[in-house]
Amino acid sequence: MAHVYLGLGTNLGDKAANLHRAVCGISEKIGKVLSLSSFYETAPWGFTSENSFLNAAVCVETSLSPWEVLHRTQEIERMLGRTQKSERNVYHDRIIDIDLLLYDKEIIQTPELTLPHPLMLQREFVMKPLLEIASKAIHPVLGKKLGEIDVRSASGMRFDEHK
Repeated sequence: MAHVYLGLGTNLGDKAANLHRAVCGISEKIGKVLSLSSFYETAPWGFTSENSFLNAAVCVETSLSPWEVLHRTQEIERMLGRTQKSERNVYHDRIIDIDLLLYDKEIIQTPELTLPHPLMLQREFVMKPLLEIASKAIHPVLGKKLGEIDVRSASGMRFDEHK
């Protein structure tokens, strides 16, 4: 069994309900949810919107491959009403977004999937909830526990920028 860490985000509709529905879908289609972070309200990243985000992180125990997890997260997104994915760094409002952050200590770089998530250290909205549940998880590229990585210098962001 593998441990996979997923980042969740939403900025449309009943945000807390969207996150809870995503976690239920993850539990049904991917595996046993071992931990769920608090929900964090954050400003949009990479685009302008009047809608703030609600973000969380979840750890799941799964027997699925990374690609199966990816496809099932996309299926959950569609099931919850997401109609388009962000492409070419063009972001927009979304009812749900589920990102694969880490899959055990796997390092994967394909056109379809990159692990660990290449932008996770640059995104406060990913790292705050992830550190809450996974400070001892190892970043496979850096070889350090997440809680030991100076995310501010790694990402160029400060954790209090969006308060």
